[in-house]
Amino acid sequence: MGREIILFNSEEKKTKNEIADILRLLASKVEQGNLSLSNEAGAVDLEFPENMILEIKAEEEVKQKIKRSLEIEIEWIVGSDDQGSMVIG
Repeated sequence: MGREIILFNSEEKKTKNEIADILRLLASKVEQGNLSLSNEAGAVDLEFPENMILEIKAEEEVKQKIKRSLEIEIEWIVGSDDQGSMVIG
């Protein structure tokens, strides 16, 4: 079994407009094929292949309050362009 190495991590409170701006920028960078991420802890450069796996997940956690989350994850194997496809419906 392989090991997981965190290349970059960021968690910040943002407004919905700031988040939308970041998502638009990320979409543009994915389309271009590369993305540079940096913060005070470090930096990483990513190159995207033509085909990747996109996972979208919405969750709800109920405790004293209801907490919802939307996770968007993009996965790929370095050096491979042969990834699966997803149907959005």
